[in-house]
Amino acid sequence: MRTLVDLNADAGESFGRWRLGDDARLIPLVTSVNIACGWHAGDPATMSRSVELALAGGTSLGAHPGFPDLVGFGRRAVAMTPTEAAHACLYQFGALRAIAEAHGATVAHVKPHGALYGLTMRDEGVAEAVVEAIANAAPGVRVVLIAGPVAERLHERGFPVVREAFADLDYDDSGHIIIEPEPIAKSPQRCADQAIAVLRGEVTSAAGNAIAVDADTICLHGDRPNAVEVAQAVRDRFDAEGVRLAPMAEVADQRGSVSPLAAAGATGGSGSPPGGRPRG
Repeated sequence: MRTLVDLNADAGESFGRWRLGDDARLIPLVTSVNIACGWHAGDPATMSRSVELALAGGTSLGAHPGFPDLVGFGRRAVAMTPTEAAHACLYQFGALRAIAEAHGATVAHVKPHGALYGLTMRDEGVAEAVVEAIANAAPGVRVVLIAGPVAERLHERGFPVVREAFADLDYDDSGHIIIEPEPIAKSPQRCADQAIAVLRGEVTSAAGNAIAVDADTICLHGDRPNAVEVAQAVRDRFDAEGVRLAPMAEVADQRGSVSPLAAAGATGGSGSPPGGRPRG
């Protein structure tokens, strides 16, 4: 069983006076946090407050770009070419990076949200374009993708990919996550059990079949009604099992998951990683 892992959470998903999630209690419980960047949720004030919470909690900061879909919370499909998806991620990453820099913070990773994340699972061209775009714009910033063949192939090509699994979502038999239209409270102990299963390299699908998984980071969702309780249960179980938590960059480095490009802090002699610019 792996004994070093990052625990990340999606947060910063309030909008104006409308509040979603208990970020003040959740963010200090995780080692990395993915902050909504204004397209599926969030706004400049919420982003700024999220950065402050991450700094206060010693939590590594990441951007959580989504589709331009506030009404559907970024969970509805939008048709985008690989180039369009890459530009969407760059735009939102840039917005959070500017706010973070104003607070003296840095953005360490990018994790697509919702249906955009699903598009990177289904379309390797989209995943590649997003990873290339971030690598070109911000060498060393990691991109989070679901653990599986696409993430492995991009890592093997030298891109700074972090492989993700989930504590609070079910899997189908293909190894893809099953997205809930409306997040509901889940058993904290069951989520903790699944997190430990991930560290042992295998989760059970909703149909009861074993799914192999090899992940650097484990996610839980801040919009779940009992997200804080889930996070605490996962942390307690990790403590009991001797699992150490660390930000995803540290985990990736120790597992050899960081690419030569990220380790060097540059994209190579031509200024571009393998594959060139985002593709249309």
